[in-house]
Amino acid sequence: MNPAIRAVVRTALQHECRVVGINNGYDGIFDGNFEELGAPLPVGMLDRGGTILQSSRCKRFYQPEGIDAARNILQERGIQGLVVIGGDGSLTGALELTRRGLPVVGIPASIDNDMAGTDMAIGVDTAANTIMELVDKIRDTARSHRRCFLIEVMGRNSGYLALTTAISCGAEIAVIPEYFYNMERVVGLLHERFQKTRDNSIIILAEGVCDAGTFIQRMKEANGGREFEQEVRETVLGHVQRGGSPTHFDRMLGSRFGELAVTGLLQQETGCMTALSKGRTTFVELEDVIGRKKHPAPELIRLARNLQIEFGDPMEV
Repeated sequence: MNPAIRAVVRTALQHECRVVGINNGYDGIFDGNFEELGAPLPVGMLDRGGTILQSSRCKRFYQPEGIDAARNILQERGIQGLVVIGGDGSLTGALELTRRGLPVVGIPASIDNDMAGTDMAIGVDTAANTIMELVDKIRDTARSHRRCFLIEVMGRNSGYLALTTAISCGAEIAVIPEYFYNMERVVGLLHERFQKTRDNSIIILAEGVCDAGTFIQRMKEANGGREFEQEVRETVLGHVQRGGSPTHFDRMLGSRFGELAVTGLLQQETGCMTALSKGRTTFVELEDVIGRKKHPAPELIRLARNLQIEFGDPMEV
């Protein structure tokens, strides 16, 4: 998010606009936690993960009267346009503020890449690279000790991280919320690999399906309650996926989105979100984005199948 904040500030100053940062997300509006942002910005923003403005889940924004109060506070502060950086919850709040007459442009930031309307959100590439690096390290142990590793990654409603890192890391199995996994097939594949001496295996599990411990228990049940001939270990990557220095791609994407958001506000764009589509940045309407489920791209599904990654059968709609 920091490259996006930096781009917002620099672009606004270039157009002789004042910039006010709101600390701690929507809670900062009610707490009066505003600060003037201008040159010079804090040193080291581009290579710093997270957000210098910090964030929170604001319960007051779940109620219409809370959103009304926030709109009044922003108006009293002289805020003429707002850039909201975040996921579905933050952008839902942005849409509600737009409906109350405040010019707002959203920037998608969700490492799950579950925001409809954009090919990529801020943070996804950095998280995927972190996962890839860690899985590569775990694979060394898997090879050396003839083990199967079940690696749980983030992805509450989206299997994007699990599926794409399974491809980039050469995992044998990806378990994602958009597809039903067949446990008998999973167990059979692991047994077949072990028998053929290709004895190390990697399973990447999206947290939205179930936790790693539950999945291993289900594996045992599918194996008739017997222990596996191969040792199965679990690793939960957890919040390490959310931190770290942003990749080149994320720094560029954040910068592009931040600059476009300010340019859009100056051109009276509102109620929209910056998006990446076929390599180009554009705007999409928040009305068309909020609440929509994003499914894995067909070419990713085809790629995973052709690379012989087991990930189950499609859910019936």
